Amino acid sequence: MIELSLNELIAITGGRATRSAVGDIAVSAVTTDSREVVPGGLFVAKPGEFSDGHAFIDQALNAGAVLALAERETYDDSRAVHPAIIVPDAVEAMGQIAAHIVRHLKATNGATVIGITGSAGKTTTKDLLASILSAEAPTVSPIGSYNGEVGVPLTVFQSTADTKYLVIEMGATGIGHLNYLCDMVHPQIGVVLCVGTAHAGEFGGVDNIERAKGELVESLEATGTALLNADDPRVARMASRATAQVRYFGQEPADPEAQPGAVWAREVQVNSAGQPELTLVFADGSTHRITSGLLGRHHVSNILAAASAAQAVGVEPTRIAAALHGRGAGSRWRMERIERPDGVSIINDAYNANPDSMRAALVTLAELGRGDGTQPARRTWAVLGEMRELGEDSVHEHDLLGRMAVRLNIAKLVIIGSGAKAAYNSAVLEGSWGDEAHYVETLEEARTLLDEQLRAGDIVLFKSSNGAGLRFLGDEVAAAVREG
Repeated sequence: MIELSLNELIAITGGRATRSAVGDIAVSAVTTDSREVVPGGLFVAKPGEFSDGHAFIDQALNAGAVLALAERETYDDSRAVHPAIIVPDAVEAMGQIAAHIVRHLKATNGATVIGITGSAGKTTTKDLLASILSAEAPTVSPIGSYNGEVGVPLTVFQSTADTKYLVIEMGATGIGHLNYLCDMVHPQIGVVLCVGTAHAGEFGGVDNIERAKGELVESLEATGTALLNADDPRVARMASRATAQVRYFGQEPADPEAQPGAVWAREVQVNSAGQPELTLVFADGSTHRITSGLLGRHHVSNILAAASAAQAVGVEPTRIAAALHGRGAGSRWRMERIERPDGVSIINDAYNANPDSMRAALVTLAELGRGDGTQPARRTWAVLGEMRELGEDSVHEHDLLGRMAVRLNIAKLVIIGSGAKAAYNSAVLEGSWGDEAHYVETLEEARTLLDEQLRAGDIVLFKSSNGAGLRFLGDEVAAAVREG
């Protein structure tokens, strides 16, 4: 992190120092987790859903933090006030500090900020783009899925004086959220991947999701670049909201001249390992055939988005293609494939889920199970948990999911938890009965079922929203044979 003095932090946040915050205090790291404090760090006492960061200020200072960012004064056991800057809103103050750092990097190092949003694929696209740019110049990107009002500042705080590229993942669960993040980091390049039904319940419908995701496009200045997914009509029409230059990515259209393309995909296919193979067609007319290390046809748009953003900052197409060829997932639980020594394949994609990503994962599972002239057919398992935050559409979307699993000829369907039970009911109504479809209440029941019935050659997909916890079940099942 770029070091900031006590006086600089006071000026940036408009806060006041406690009487013990004196002297040549300077911070070189920021965290909201007292367990991650490093010497010389600033601890942000963020009020949380389940705990209040103010209760951990003493612990953070004892671990080496030199200062707290807090909303009220706190005291140690001897009733001495903790060294802190007091602000009305600690999270908002984090954003102010992040905004200062971004302005500094742009002014001193010509840094470029690339914002990425969409209902699905943000983390994969971020990882792909960061892998390309980090070979070109110092690059900072989020850890995991840091993409909100806390995660974006924490990403920025990883920057150093030589940071050239800041890849910012931007999530939203309501109107105005992206405006807040864009006002913080002011991206020069904005990438919009898709408008799906993730968080539809929170947003109040897909139209509001489209409106919210388009805030990134509206935030770009005339000198910026908006990169839009031409294959998603809701994203493509965001061009009307842009004052920035607009470029598209997607499947190559019949008339490429009709749309100013960034990077198109040609001759897309999926190999026997489930990996997309495609030809990248760049704006300069050059073409490059690559095989991705990712699983599933749905990742093609993420690959194109990363290539488009890299091209927009000036990376040569040959270098982009070379970086993407063979590149797999950079974050855990995103179509993560693990081969057990007994011949069972685990696909753990249970970090998050919405109807679009669920359908894409099921299609990939079905394709892997069919086999081809070189690979035999394999028995497929879809172990699915609840898709959360769908609001009044929840029962309907889970119902569609169960029917789709049957129509794709998924051999075994395991539905976990009452929130997803509509998928089991619809699968039975669609014709999946006997031992083809199972409903269990708990992860433990699912684990027992899988332990008893998995056999060599099976492919098992784990997919759910984060809160359903199936990613941990996937890890347990993947490790079962290795440990025993």
